[in-house]
Amino acid sequence: MTEQAMRLNRFLSDAGYCSRREGDRLIEAGRVLVDGQLATLGQKILPGEVEVRVDGKLVAARTAEEAYVYLALNKPQGITCTSDPRRRDNIIDYLNYPKRVFHIGRLDRDSEGLILLTDDGSIVNKILRAQNRHEKEYLVEVDKDYDQDFIQQMQQGVEILGQTTLPTKLKPISSRRFRLVLRQGLNRQIRRMCEALGYQVIYLQRRRIMNIDLGSLPLGHCRELTPKEVRDLKHLLKDSQSDPGPAKC
Repeated sequence: MTEQAMRLNRFLSDAGYCSRREGDRLIEAGRVLVDGQLATLGQKILPGEVEVRVDGKLVAARTAEEAYVYLALNKPQGITCTSDPRRRDNIIDYLNYPKRVFHIGRLDRDSEGLILLTDDGSIVNKILRAQNRHEKEYLVEVDKDYDQDFIQQMQQGVEILGQTTLPTKLKPISSRRFRLVLRQGLNRQIRRMCEALGYQVIYLQRRRIMNIDLGSLPLGHCRELTPKEVRDLKHLLKDSQSDPGPAKC
């Protein structure tokens, strides 16, 4: 392959079609064709010299003149972070944005708050990859008063999913509410941590992803990131690793 060759999942991401991880899922599902042949995981292509189709639709390479889209959404409860059109509650249909975008990471259906969406595939894995340990901040309410032992255990790490979570930062707000800063993103992590300590989460809102803050954005609304927010975000990501390998789930 020449230096111009790139992985097919990166091509789909750079074209603004989906994230690299979602691209791997599409390839595994047999939904991607390259010059009429079923694509394979890890396949490399020469953009402009092959025809790439997903579900029969041509995917065109992005031109240099096309500007990327960066959005912040205050996701309400009941919306699922998936692009699967078979789910009536999927976040892409809910947003109904005029350009194709994909969500960066997930926020579970029962939670609300900040989620980022974009068509810039170059930043997605840098934000999501666990080894980069980028901060995300949450507002949490539990079902009963917590004590100092709860605070200490949450901050030191809790055994869930066969591992001990990374240290967190917890700032009490009231007897049942607190702010929590994570540097990892295990499945339903905060809910599982609290459950392991004998508490149930009754409200969970993500307030911040790295330098992007939810602020006063109304529930269910989205906004474009400001140029400064995008610059600062990319500065924070400049030394982050991006390649997570093929999707496993």
